[in-house]
Amino acid sequence: MRVKFLDTYDSFYFIGVGGVSMSGLAKYLLSLGKKVSGYDASPNEFTEELENLGAEIFIGEPADSVKDYDLIIYTDAIKDNDVRLTEARRLSKNVISRGQLLYEISRDFKKVIAVSGCHGKTTCCAMLAHIFSAAGKKFAAHIGGKDLTFTNFYYCGNDFLITEACEYKKNFLLLKPNISLVLNSEPDHLECYDGEDELKRSYIQFADCADISVSLYCDLPLRGGVSFGFDKSADFYAKNIRSGGGVFSFTVCESGRELGTVNLNVYGKHNVLNALAATAAARSAGIPFEFIRDGLSSFSGVERRFENIGNVNGAECIADYAHHPAELRATIRTAKKLSEGKLFVVFQPHTYSRTKNLFKQFVKVLAPINNLLVYKTFAAREYFDDAGSALTLSHSLKKSRYGDSPQDIADFISKAQKGDIVLFLGAGDIYVIAKEVLKNQAQYK
Repeated sequence: MRVKFLDTYDSFYFIGVGGVSMSGLAKYLLSLGKKVSGYDASPNEFTEELENLGAEIFIGEPADSVKDYDLIIYTDAIKDNDVRLTEARRLSKNVISRGQLLYEISRDFKKVIAVSGCHGKTTCCAMLAHIFSAAGKKFAAHIGGKDLTFTNFYYCGNDFLITEACEYKKNFLLLKPNISLVLNSEPDHLECYDGEDELKRSYIQFADCADISVSLYCDLPLRGGVSFGFDKSADFYAKNIRSGGGVFSFTVCESGRELGTVNLNVYGKHNVLNALAATAAARSAGIPFEFIRDGLSSFSGVERRFENIGNVNGAECIADYAHHPAELRATIRTAKKLSEGKLFVVFQPHTYSRTKNLFKQFVKVLAPINNLLVYKTFAAREYFDDAGSALTLSHSLKKSRYGDSPQDIADFISKAQKGDIVLFLGAGDIYVIAKEVLKNQAQYK
C-alpha cells in the first residue's frame, strides 16, 4: 500500500499563500485536518477565507514564522532570495514548489483531469466543475480564479481532481493526468522556454503523458487523442451556433452525431470552444450529455472574466483578466458587439517579459482602439525592463495615452457616457484599482 506523501507531514507553511492556486491547495489541506499557515505581503479575500477556515496567516511578518512547520511550500512568484525561503533552507526544512505539491495532492485522487493552455484554463475548469456537480460525482476542483459558485476550490470526494496545469516554468509537466486538455498552445511565458518550438514540444509532452488527451483541432501534431473545435473534422464540434445578447447556444456533435443543444450564460464566442473542450473531457470521463448540458447551463461565470463591476456616467464597466494578445482580441471583439456607443479600454500589461516577447502582437491588437489608456506595468516577479514597459508600449500606439495613477484612470473614464462600454483589462492589480476608482467616483457625484 502506498504511503501518502501528505500523511508524512502534519503542518504546512505557504510562502505566497494569498495566490489563487496556493490558497486553493491550502484549503484542501485544511479539509484534511492539517495545520496550515502562510505568509503574504498583503491581505486579500483568499487570506481572509483561509483565516476563517482555521489557518494562521502572517502578513509582513519576520522570517522566523516558518520555524514551527514541517513542510514549506513556495510559489514561483516568490524570489529565490525571499527571507522566509532562505530561513527555511537554513533550518533544513523540507521545501517544495507549488507545482510539486499539486502533483502530490493529485495522487490522492483516482483520476486527474488537467487543463492547460495559454488562455481559457480557468473558465474550462469551472465549466467542468459544474458538469461534475450536475452529474453528482465525488470530485475536487482546483480553479485558477473565483468561480461565482465554487470559488477557487471545491471538494466533495476523491474520485476526480479537476485542476489547471500551468505552463510557467514547465509546471504542467510535473502532473501525470488521466485526461489532459490543451485548449491552445499560443506563445506565452517564453522567458521560461528556448523559443516557441520548445513550448510546443512541452505541450505535446504534457498531452502524451495522459491516458486520453483532448486538444484544439489542428493546434498540435498529437498522436491520437480527442479533438474539439469549430471544424467539422473535429471529434467534438458545434453547429447551429446562435447568439443572443452576447451569449451563445449551439448543438454539440460528437463524431458527427448530434448530442443536443447547449445554452451558455457567459459572454463571447470563445466560450463555445471552452464548452466544447469541457464536453470532450467530460465525455471521455464517461459523463452522459444530459449532465454536461445542465452543468454548462448552470455556469454563470468567473470573477474577472467579462465581469460587470459597475458603471460611470451610465456606461457599463467590465473587468476581464485578459493579458495575452489573443485574449485581448477576444474580449475587445465581444465588447464591441455589445456596445451601443464608444469603447474605452484601460489595459495594464502583466510582466515586462510578456510585453517584450509579444510586443508586435500587443501593438496589432491595441492599435485600432480610439480610446485607450495603457496603465503602468504589473511587474509581478520581474525587474524593470524599459523594452517591455507599459510606457514603451503606449508610445508605440498613436491613439493611446499612458497612466500611472488611479487619478489618470478616473480622468480617462470620466468621458464615457451612457451606451458606451469601459473595459479594464489585465491580470495584475487593475481589478482592485478599477473598483476603487468607480467607488470613489460614485461617492463624489
